[in-house]
Amino acid sequence: MKFKAAILVELKKPLVIEEIETQPLRFGQVLVRILCSGVCGAQINEIEGAKGPDKFLPHLLGHEATALVVECGEGVTTVKPGDRIVCHWRKGAGLQAPTANYTSRSFPKINSGWVTTFSEYSIVSENRVTRVPPDFDPESGALLGCAVTTAMGVINNNAKLGIGESIAVFGTGGVGLNIIQFAAKVAAHPIIGIDLHDHKLELARKLGATHTLNARQGDVREEIRKIAGPQGVDVAIENTGVADVIETAYDVTGPQGRVILVGVPPKAARHPSFYTLPLHFNKVLTGSEGGGCRPEIDIPKLVRLCRAGKLEFGGLVSKRYRLEQINEAIDDLKSGRVAGRCMVWMNDARA
Repeated sequence: MKFKAAILVELKKPLVIEEIETQPLRFGQVLVRILCSGVCGAQINEIEGAKGPDKFLPHLLGHEATALVVECGEGVTTVKPGDRIVCHWRKGAGLQAPTANYTSRSFPKINSGWVTTFSEYSIVSENRVTRVPPDFDPESGALLGCAVTTAMGVINNNAKLGIGESIAVFGTGGVGLNIIQFAAKVAAHPIIGIDLHDHKLELARKLGATHTLNARQGDVREEIRKIAGPQGVDVAIENTGVADVIETAYDVTGPQGRVILVGVPPKAARHPSFYTLPLHFNKVLTGSEGGGCRPEIDIPKLVRLCRAGKLEFGGLVSKRYRLEQINEAIDDLKSGRVAGRCMVWMNDARA
């Protein structure tokens, strides 16, 4: 099978759109037709080489999408052809298959991970797909592949946010907005959203932020203490990976509070520093890996909440694109021009 895909050929360069060709399915692999895919900050980090040299170039990208199962390799039991599924980067139920390789006219070998979604079709590992109802909204499904499940896990598993606890969320992009939404669901108060962009803060207020702060204006530390009290917040969630912001999040968290790092600083950037003594007396500083979510358990829960009208996804998709426009989507997300998620449609008029 031949189809179009966006390929990362060189770091810090635009993706190359080219027709690629699949190999026969191997044990545990699933061939899917991508309906739509979100664009995440993780892909920007990959393109920018945030973790250092990339030994897998050229390779495919993307890790959150709604798709239809076309064909299943030997051993696959959790999905079947015709199923609507969510593609996700966290391990779920089923087999972990070998990663797929592709070919094209320009490249004799194109690498791929256990899930990639910036293409019309993709070969993914069984444990990176979870079935959803056939009429489930594709854009909502794509959000469940990363942003929403990560946010749910950060609140439930990492922060263990309780009723009436105060929280500051640094960075109100796709993940941060959903963290705010889930903080509101567990009756946290106050819920403070901090960002550089007013249009993101406006959406944060709609999703449950009781207070918002533009980090370009005034002293964020002082303003957070005015809102939450002199000791600071019970929980701080840091989504940006910027050293100065991580230090601020740590500083404004109370003596026995929890600081959860979702964003990761680039390898070559300045790394944060802080006074560690409070960590010996019940203050917590920890990193989050996708919120520790379990897709096969958490995605069905979230589908039920969506269908009951208890989750708000209106406005979370800020702009829609075709696959040929994916570099525009990446630029829009990187620059902060969009408030929520960029959604790339492969073959649909919605783009």
